[in-house]
Amino acid sequence: MIRNLKRVPILLIMCGFVMCGLMVWASSAIAEDRVAKDGDKVSIHYTGSLEDKTVFDTSENREPLEFTLGDKNLIVGMTNGVRGMKVGESKTIIIPQEQAYGPYDDKMVFEVPTKNLPPGIKAGTPLRDPQGNMVMVKEVNAEKSLLDANHILAGKTLIFDIKVVSIK
Repeated sequence: MIRNLKRVPILLIMCGFVMCGLMVWASSAIAEDRVAKDGDKVSIHYTGSLEDKTVFDTSENREPLEFTLGDKNLIVGMTNGVRGMKVGESKTIIIPQEQAYGPYDDKMVFEVPTKNLPPGIKAGTPLRDPQGNMVMVKEVNAEKSLLDANHILAGKTLIFDIKVVSIK
């Protein structure tokens, strides 16, 4: 009888290891079933393209994009597309211009005196206006030049192939 009592601590330790392993397994299984919801920190890999298949951005060969789901730093269509996804899940989302960068606005195209631009500037060059906003140089003429303050993806439907890497 006393011999068997000496084995009890060993059995308890072994049971503890088994229970600990089960808890780790269960918590990882629960994490894999978790769906992305507002407030979660989500990491995704993505490739963004236009309807003509032109790729405008990708996280390939880079760290995944990490963001807090539901914050205002991400376009609405991406937030809506990622919400409800699980780790390891992939899908393609099509984002209309209204949920991306909005429609193209002709009122955001304006003229400025060419003398106010940096010397040697060419059409297609991005600049920052005095408020820090990006503008694209559309035309450069002797007296006046044309600038476009629309986002480069304004007026476009965006297509993203995404894969959720993690949810925290």
